[in-house]
Amino acid sequence: MQNETILGTKKIPKRHLSKGVRENLVAYSFIAPNFIGFALFTLVPMFFAFILAFVKWDGANPMKFIGLDNFTRLIRDTTFHKALWNTIVYTIGVVPFTMIVALALALAILLNQKIMARNFMRTVFFFPYVASLVAVAAVWNFIFSPTMGPINNILHTLTGIPLEDLPRWAADKHWAMFTVILFTVWKNMGYYMVIYLAGLQGINPELYEAAELDGAGAWRRFRNVTVPQLAPTSFFVLMILVINSFKVYDIFINLFAGADNQLNDSTRVMVYQIYNTAFRSLDYGYASAMAIVLFLLVLGITIVQFRGEKKYGQ
Repeated sequence: MQNETILGTKKIPKRHLSKGVRENLVAYSFIAPNFIGFALFTLVPMFFAFILAFVKWDGANPMKFIGLDNFTRLIRDTTFHKALWNTIVYTIGVVPFTMIVALALALAILLNQKIMARNFMRTVFFFPYVASLVAVAAVWNFIFSPTMGPINNILHTLTGIPLEDLPRWAADKHWAMFTVILFTVWKNMGYYMVIYLAGLQGINPELYEAAELDGAGAWRRFRNVTVPQLAPTSFFVLMILVINSFKVYDIFINLFAGADNQLNDSTRVMVYQIYNTAFRSLDYGYASAMAIVLFLLVLGITIVQFRGEKKYGQ
């Protein structure tokens, strides 16, 4: 009676874990390391940021509870307003143009089966995404240099306009946002092109054949077959682009920051403003309030996107 225990006159069998429980424990053991890392480095800091948003703290002195003062201060902070506006303009510029260019590249590569070195072209378009941001930003700044860059020199040769009258790109506050939008689209289009390629390859070819038999031209097939079938893919790309655009920081620093690593009013964005307030001004409570506003803004946009996807994406 190895599997039984005698308790008085009654024999009670030992309880063993069922197969389902054992399988769940194995699954949880694989999930645990990633979840522990997420909890320690993401979840706990998020809760701590919510607490800091209602206190005044410089990291050295005791915390002082101030209620909603940090949020009311944001209403009067013109620097924060400028950073928020720059982030919104950047997002409005980057999201649609990246989606259009990525889809156009995916269609051109996938549908033109006779294109020479098709796999090589995919690699060329994808390379900027995996290349070092510091390196490509340095090359980009040289190419768009107002005086020595090849772009302005080509424009000068073609149009005859003096170099001093041509756009100064990253060096001009009026052209800075256009420059960073152009750079972002160029750098990230390859990644989203690959996503669209996967979505296009999942479309049933019979749909195109049926549309062609009904007399639909290329544009109508694209509008009535390709676009609806790509709705889930487009929704994913849209959501990722919006989130990444609102949390942008490194691109602006590498393109516009000078020797002092500072950004001016025309290029200051939300995440930079949060970083500057927390780690330069040592005002962690106020920086946390900014972070909460950014979080709520992205959350609201994401909820609207999900509702729109449920209504129009199917």
